[in-house]
Amino acid sequence: MTEIETRNDQRNAARAIDLQQLRLAVAACDYGSFRRAAEALSIKHTAFSRAIGQLEHLVGTSLFERSSGGIKPTLTGCAILRIARLILEQVDMLVDAGRSGGRGDTGHLSVGFFTSMSTGNLRATIGELKKLLPGLELAMMERSRFRLMTALGNGTVDVVVSPGRPASKDTRSLLLWSERILILLPQDHVLAAREIVYWTDLRNEKILLSEYDPGQELEDLLISKLVLPDDRPKVERHDVSRGIIKSLTSMGMGLSLAMESDIGASFAGVVYRELQDGTGPSRVDFHAHWREDNQNPALKRFLSLLAERYPSPPPHPGRDRLVSPLQIRGR
Repeated sequence: MTEIETRNDQRNAARAIDLQQLRLAVAACDYGSFRRAAEALSIKHTAFSRAIGQLEHLVGTSLFERSSGGIKPTLTGCAILRIARLILEQVDMLVDAGRSGGRGDTGHLSVGFFTSMSTGNLRATIGELKKLLPGLELAMMERSRFRLMTALGNGTVDVVVSPGRPASKDTRSLLLWSERILILLPQDHVLAAREIVYWTDLRNEKILLSEYDPGQELEDLLISKLVLPDDRPKVERHDVSRGIIKSLTSMGMGLSLAMESDIGASFAGVVYRELQDGTGPSRVDFHAHWREDNQNPALKRFLSLLAERYPSPPPHPGRDRLVSPLQIRGR
């Protein structure tokens, strides 16, 4: 027989081996007897023995030494049975991945955000998701709103969690939670002695905001609370992160606005105080945004978790709606 014929013969033998034969061989090894293994699997002894004989014929060697006391694997049989166990484990994993992937238990989910994860609902939700679905590969992406919505549109991210509700015919939104708006003060500032700060207390102050999200939204909120230009504080916008804004605030260069989820990232020299108007605390709504045509099962599980954790709340008189840059430009 030529080398090519030998390889073809091996391929044909490999194709003829079925998983049932491997399972029976592993069971025989575990029970130490064809008869006991056949009884445990509710298979006729003759059919069991025939299946093992067919497998031995296909692999070209005896897998077991037979005796009146039972069976034990041959030296070559040990190696083959070890491979058989690996094959069966991989097949079981394949089936489990297919079933759980369809449920969203495994797979990949990309979540975009531009809010703090130092504390609050987003942090708690992601933590619960990882406990519920430990096999899920989760990727977090922090970008500007514009870049996140672009990534959502081209499929780079599955879902965006953010304040405001960008209008888009291709995306759907789910109302999640609301967060209080806080004022960030140097610890020796006169307003730091108060438990509550009112918007009107900011008239003669300087507010430091980041050029990045959600700086624009917070500035719009400030304008909506203090309608007359003469009542508004001076606003300085800096091309730095929110962390640097905190540092500038601690240096006494001004005050800043923050959302409730930001308080977990403590910073020396600054304090947070609740901002209120005549109706109570000022709050902003957070939404989840996703493409309607996204069929990722993991996304469906995540959205189900969000809907369960955050059923739609009733309208709140102190809630303020943050608007998107598209809506701002469209005014």
